[in-house]
Amino acid sequence: MRPVPPGRRRRLPLSLRRDPVPWDRQRPTWRDAAPGVIAQALKRAQARPSGNWYVVGASSGLGGDRPVARTVAGREVVVWRGADGRAVGGPGVCPHLGAPLRDSPVRCGTLVCHWHGLVLDGVPYAGWAPYPVHDDGVLLWVRLDEVGGEAPLEAPVVPRRPERARALTAVYTGTGVCEPEDVVANRLDPWHGAWFHPYSFVDLTVVGSPEGSGRGDRDGEDAFTVDVSFKVAGRLVVPVRAVFTAPGPRTVVMRITEGEGEGSVVETHATPLGPDDAGRPRTAVTEAVTAASGRPGFAVVRRAAPLLRPLVRTAAARLWRDDLAYAERRWRLRATGRFPG
Repeated sequence: MRPVPPGRRRRLPLSLRRDPVPWDRQRPTWRDAAPGVIAQALKRAQARPSGNWYVVGASSGLGGDRPVARTVAGREVVVWRGADGRAVGGPGVCPHLGAPLRDSPVRCGTLVCHWHGLVLDGVPYAGWAPYPVHDDGVLLWVRLDEVGGEAPLEAPVVPRRPERARALTAVYTGTGVCEPEDVVANRLDPWHGAWFHPYSFVDLTVVGSPEGSGRGDRDGEDAFTVDVSFKVAGRLVVPVRAVFTAPGPRTVVMRITEGEGEGSVVETHATPLGPDDAGRPRTAVTEAVTAASGRPGFAVVRRAAPLLRPLVRTAAARLWRDDLAYAERRWRLRATGRFPG
């Protein structure tokens, strides 16, 4: 993809595919998507520190009369806003008789157990002890040192994002029968995009990858650089260059570096939930989109955010319907010893 010179930005971000290639005539990518390259990038991602921080939900879900609740590696967790507006949280089990605090209301910054009225305000009480919580404005994080087992960090490794006041944000959450590594491996395989998601991506070329070098190549991270066009309608597309990196063991970030929406970020966070009734692992995928544009008309887009967020989440849900199937398939093959390589 050729960058647009300064001062020559297209009046519209759309391009018209002059000679569209049918899906089955596009260049195969299986030789480029070398299992060793993906496996080594995954291994290096898993070795990067997370500080024991896990994504539990969207910041926008915090502030009502119910807490944000999540199970992380079998531990019930609740998060709510205290009287001073800060996010607080801790175990989701009432210390009195074990009531599920996820079903308890928030009143004046306190969580009131709906079984017997025990009140928690985010400080240790009756054997209940809070967890460190971080609200980055888009996502909520909780630190679980006994789960992560790493040296703790004061705050999670949050990717650099466009200024939130000038961006459109949307958060999608889905759940799959797999482990976090299967989600991360999916995102570290950009070669599947135009083959597996032809309704969204066309003309995809991976122009840079770690090549199984044994080390990262972008500020200590692996980087997969992709030229791709987002489909709009018919032959209308939006061409961009995007870079995928894995700053932590459960996070992959896609950043648009050239083209429309330069600087926009899509984060994928994988949170282990614990086993289902059949003993299979479950993982929550939280995808946070922070979209920005230097075009004057983007101010209108931001004002229409309440209408656009459901559309963004619907598009993400369609992609993750397929990508979770990909991750679940990968886990099944690994669990039965049939995964290639």
